[in-house]
Amino acid sequence: MTSAFAAEHLLFTPAQPDAAAVPTIFAFPNTYTVGITSLGFQLVWATLALRPDLQVSRLFTDLHEPLPAHPELLGFSISWELDYVNLLGLLEQLDIPLRSAERSESDPLVFGGGPVLTANPEPFADFFDLVLLGDGELLLDAFIDAYQQVRGAKRSVVLAHLAQVPGVYVPSLYQVSYAAAAGAITAITPVGAAPAQLQKQTYRGNRLSASTVVTAKAAWESIYMVEVVRSCPEMCRFCLASYLTLPFRTASLAEGLIPAIERGLQVTQRIGLLGASVTQHPEFEALLDHFERPEYDGVRLSLASVRTNTVTEKLARSLVKHDSRSITIAVESGSERLRRVINKKLETAEILQAAAHAKAGGLSGLKLYGMAGLPSEQPTDLDQTVAMLKAVKKAAPGLRLTFGCSTFVPKAQTPFQWFGVEPEAEKRLKSLQKQLGAAGIEFRPESYSWSVIQALISRGDRRLSGLLERVRHYGDSLGSYRRAFKEMRGELPPLSFYVHEVWPTDQVLPWQHLQGGLPQATLVKHLEAAMQQAA
Repeated sequence: MTSAFAAEHLLFTPAQPDAAAVPTIFAFPNTYTVGITSLGFQLVWATLALRPDLQVSRLFTDLHEPLPAHPELLGFSISWELDYVNLLGLLEQLDIPLRSAERSESDPLVFGGGPVLTANPEPFADFFDLVLLGDGELLLDAFIDAYQQVRGAKRSVVLAHLAQVPGVYVPSLYQVSYAAAAGAITAITPVGAAPAQLQKQTYRGNRLSASTVVTAKAAWESIYMVEVVRSCPEMCRFCLASYLTLPFRTASLAEGLIPAIERGLQVTQRIGLLGASVTQHPEFEALLDHFERPEYDGVRLSLASVRTNTVTEKLARSLVKHDSRSITIAVESGSERLRRVINKKLETAEILQAAAHAKAGGLSGLKLYGMAGLPSEQPTDLDQTVAMLKAVKKAAPGLRLTFGCSTFVPKAQTPFQWFGVEPEAEKRLKSLQKQLGAAGIEFRPESYSWSVIQALISRGDRRLSGLLERVRHYGDSLGSYRRAFKEMRGELPPLSFYVHEVWPTDQVLPWQHLQGGLPQATLVKHLEAAMQQAA
């Protein structure tokens, strides 16, 4: 247990807890190797550990620091939908009732955060006493300060007080009404003084996040992560990473990025530049130039997905020099019509040019990402994807070309949240696999079944809590979910309602009372703009 923690290089000094410090557990519902690689987890842990009024212990599924016998706060960082299985397992391990309604005065307050919960916490609402919606930079200290004001009061008083903190969501203070047990939602009503509408909290500073710990035990061994940008200016209409985290923010090069990188290089030679659209940082060229200095010659540089028209020979050469062999770009589709529908501002010629630049700069691999089953997609759109990939192969002979493809999944808080998963998408993936295999292009499809499960959780309401409790004992296959739906028939809508149906825009959404990056009226306008392109 202690060896993993002993191997850590901390880039901050935890506070010495006060005598009256709040005993707190901060958990990641997966293994240490996965959890410690999450920049979000690192940041929240450091923020909590820097407070002398908290005594913080970390908990993972496979190891933990010494845990308090009677914790008052238990937090979870949720990065992946299916980690709810481990979340429930950890609650049981700690002998805490799974549902907030069943917890007593002696049980800790269970809180959670992260992109999964910020987008749509409703399928998990019954398991949490409260959810932090948005950026930890603003939420965490406000939450802890408010808790300290009512520490020791009755649970109901504490929750009512915390519900007044902007971005702190207390699910039990909202009554959800349905047309029928298996019908749509008709209303979401706050109880008492709970606010009718909650707004995700958005940090707007120009100093973004960077690793607080570096370890060889991480999934990305000994990597120091630096957040270059937050959100994405492109606003592809399906994209949670863009819409949920708006507005697009960039870290200051002189005040944020370079000092952060210098701190990281004191403990490691591996730097990861993170963000949904890293190369669109306005000073990215200057950052690249910074890495050209002789003292950085031994530094290994990793980049998140980059925008196609920013792939230059200079970028490729710099990556090769710093031990990267391939680059990843998201193209979504080979169809220019479909790219207009989804607001992907990209021409096929730019994709071919990016491939040529990657090869000319010395990269050996190019990974393209796309989707099947996008709204309004036709068989001819898929034919154009195949044709585009063949053209890329021809434009950059010898470059190892990989095409990763997932099924479109509707995400809450985006303009495409009203669409469903295309039932024909599985056949379309198989068709792509056959055609691309014949062309000698490596094809890596994401599981269609996993996309269905993702959509269920993405668009689910709190009636799913009972289903999720059942499924975790059955296994995480789609068949397990179908079995649970069959057993609960009449208690909630069918699987197809959540996953495949196109919902009308006047339907009450499970997350109607929770606003992400943009108000719903704006999302409807973006949806209408997409449909005009589809016509």
